[in-house]
Amino acid sequence: MGVLSGNSKDEPLHYGEIFNLWQCSASAKMSLSTFQAFHYHAGDQDLKEVIDNFIDQVHREIKECDKLLKTHGITPPPGLPDRPSVKLEDIPAGARFSDPEIAAALSAAASLGLVVCSQAMGTSIREDLGAMFMKFHAQMAALGLQVLKMNKKKGWLVPPPLQLKTPEPVLV
Repeated sequence: MGVLSGNSKDEPLHYGEIFNLWQCSASAKMSLSTFQAFHYHAGDQDLKEVIDNFIDQVHREIKECDKLLKTHGITPPPGLPDRPSVKLEDIPAGARFSDPEIAAALSAAASLGLVVCSQAMGTSIREDLGAMFMKFHAQMAALGLQVLKMNKKKGWLVPPPLQLKTPEPVLV
């Protein structure tokens, strides 16, 4: 098999893998800024804990992706500066995100993260990259479940129309 045999960490990256790593790092860095803002806007303590878990997750993703990019001589994408600290009461009411809005945005972020990780896993030919994105996928699924449970508990979940009656079967 030549260059694609042996330890997968010694194999070269193909362009799709490079792009997936770069995109993951860039998205995580942009998400970090957003999650920091959400943390300052959130009033609910449970929501703040969930946001902290999202922040921890993106820090892990940035660290692992940037390390791999640098190892292969590729400059990682730039990050945004950390947001300055602000007190909740200093944010004007009309400019502040509400807790249900933040929770909905976190649900969307978890859902999108699952799709992106799945795509990266499917296009990786290096086993270590596929495993890394699989780990990110599992961690994002756990965060999504955490947000779902919190949304249900707090009454913030807006479900799609529910089918409460089971339709009668049609005999043909």
